[in-house]
This record gives sequence, C-alpha cells and structure tokens, in this order.
Amino acid sequence: MKKIFSFAMMLAATSLAFISCDKDDESNPILVSPAEGSFIVNTPVYGSSQIDLKTSNAVAMSWSQPQFTDPNAPVVANYQVQVSSTGSFTKAFDELAEDNTGADYFPLEEIYTSCTAEVSATAIDKALEMLNGWDVTSPAFTDGATVYARVLAFVQNASFDKLASVASNVVNFNVLPYYIELKAADPDIWYLIGGDIGDGKWSSDMPTSSYPMQTVADYEYDTKTGAGLITWTGYLAGNGFKLKHTLDSWDEQWGQGDSFGSFVKNDGGSGNITVPEPGYYTITLNTEKDELTVEKYEGTPAVFSGMCIAGHFNEWGDTEMKPVHTYDGAINHDWVASVTIGDGQAIKIKEPGSWDYNSGGDVLETADGSFYGYGTNGGADIYLTPGNYLVIYNDITRFYRFVLQ
Repeated sequence: MKKIFSFAMMLAATSLAFISCDKDDESNPILVSPAEGSFIVNTPVYGSSQIDLKTSNAVAMSWSQPQFTDPNAPVVANYQVQVSSTGSFTKAFDELAEDNTGADYFPLEEIYTSCTAEVSATAIDKALEMLNGWDVTSPAFTDGATVYARVLAFVQNASFDKLASVASNVVNFNVLPYYIELKAADPDIWYLIGGDIGDGKWSSDMPTSSYPMQTVADYEYDTKTGAGLITWTGYLAGNGFKLKHTLDSWDEQWGQGDSFGSFVKNDGGSGNITVPEPGYYTITLNTEKDELTVEKYEGTPAVFSGMCIAGHFNEWGDTEMKPVHTYDGAINHDWVASVTIGDGQAIKIKEPGSWDYNSGGDVLETADGSFYGYGTNGGADIYLTPGNYLVIYNDITRFYRFVLQ
C-alpha cells in the first residue's frame, strides 16, 4: 500500500497554493506542523473486552483531522497506525534492519487518507509477534496482551518527502494474540522478455512472452527482501532481450549499454541485450548486488521433441506440455502446461513415451501457495497441495515451478 498514493501526494503538494498565481495574498495558506496534542485518536469502543485477533477481521479506529495549514485550508493528509506493547514510541521496528535492538513500536504498512480505518487484526498480530520476539510458547497467546496504538499524520509531496507530520495521543485496547509462523521472504524473481524469449512479442503474457528466471539450489536468499542469485539457461538466437522486475511495468529493467557485456539498470535508453553469436547461454542476476552476467553455457543439451506430465491424475499417462520459446529460429528447452492436482496425488515430468528422462524430487512452497524445486532423473514423486497449477519446466536445469491458479 505504501507505493500507490502518488496521486494523493500530488494533491497534497499542489493543494498548498490555493488562491491565485498572479497575486501573493497574505491570506494564502502556509504549511505548518500541527501542535502536539491537537491531533486526537478516539478511544476505541471495545472498553475492557478482549479482541480475539485470530477470529477478528479488523479493529476499528478513528481520529480527528490535523490542521496542516495556516489559515486552515483543505489538504490531503496520510495516516499510519503504529502499535506498541509497552506504550513507548521511541524507536521504530524496521523489517529490513539487521538489528532491531531497542525497537519499541511497529509502524503498520497500510496508509489511510481518511480519518477512519479498519486496521487489520492479522497485521496487528504479526507486528506484536515480530516486535516482541514471541514464539509459540509465549504466555501472551493464552493470557492476552495490551496493545498501545497511535496514529502518525503526515503530508508528502510527489517525491514522497515528508513536508510536515504529527503524532497523535496514545490509546490502548486488550487483545488475544495467536501464533503465526513468520516465514522468510520468497526469492525475488525477475522476468526475461524480448525477441529471444517465448513468442518474441515483448508482451507481459507469462510464461509465453515474459519468462520467469529461476532460483539457485542451496543458495541462501536474504530473509527480509528475498534478494540474491537468480538464473536462466537456454538458447539465444541473437534477436535481443531485456530483464524486467514486474510483468506490467518497465520501471525496473536491465538492458545493454554501449556494447555486449556492458549492462545497465533502469536506463530507459538502454538497448536490447544481444549476444554476439547464437548459442546456449546462462543469464545470472544478483539482485542484492545489482550484477548481471550473460555467459556461454558449456555443454550441448539434449533437444526434446516434447515434454509431458504424468501422475495419478492421468493414471501415469502422458499429458503434453507446450514449448515456451516459439519465435522463428528458437531451440526450446522450457515447457508449460496446466494441471489439476487432487488430494494425495503425485506427479512427475518426463519425456513422451519413455521414462529414460524424468524429473522428480522435493518442492518448496512460496507465500502465495505456489511451489518450486530442482528435479533429478529418477527422483521422488512430486506432491503438491490440491489445486489448479500452471507448470513451468526447464529441461536443461530440471527446475520446475508450479504456479497456483
């Protein structure tokens, strides 16, 4: 939610010049920082009752509107709820920090633009758990806890610079927390796109035009950001490609500088990355260090006419996977199919009509219920949570991804 209020920020920045462009009137409003104590959060209506955070969707809160201009004129303000278990608000907990020693309050992620909010009960629970280092044995999960909350009101410009801010009074209410397994962040994935990728159409269709890179086995990714090494191995014909961070945006991208081997990030004028000659390459991006390499792949991979999924769902027959790279001159090694997996049903990936080449093995689960893993020939059957999946597979690296639909 922190990144989607640019329109509101622009209103906030522009609403400070109200009266006239051709007259500097003394009555023009001036931006001021509201006086402490003038911004009031209303005492929650829950009284001494205990809010069960596990069974509740949200905690209702409301507050007054601070005066950010003199004289008082309309201005778009932003509001962020902050919670503490001690009533002290001296150091904010930073999820990206290596050390949060001494942190005594947690700023919740959601940003509001009105004076009322339905504050997520799950967000409060997670904040308390991280702030206090509670584990499953904590007495707070059975005895309850007191939450102290305040609201930070602030005005920003279009560059997200805080122009003025004020903190409210502190209110409290009683909660019954519950234990949530706090997982490490999923690996941060980028996409390949271009004339050498998929259908070559430079579209956001995944995986047929924008193809996700894969993780590296046994690599330790940053637990807070998911940053680290991601890679892809396959055939590049020399038609050019780029890397982009998200499917629907070019804000974060990698392209080519003056020549091949000179790669630049977030340069809208960068060229397409074009290999000097057609062949097999490994593309490696270190998202933590912002380092990109494109290197020749040593070896001659077997080229398959097809790839299949077999399992309980089709009585271990062959369900065809389609080639991803279909542009003119492509040599395909990535495959895609859709499959529905039932409870207790196993699958494997194999070549058509034979088990000489097959891939299986354990999988890792992501936060959205998808799975990925690194297959081995003759590896164990693959078990997933029941559901509908988009299956993506690279027959060189044997990396498979099961995207929950």
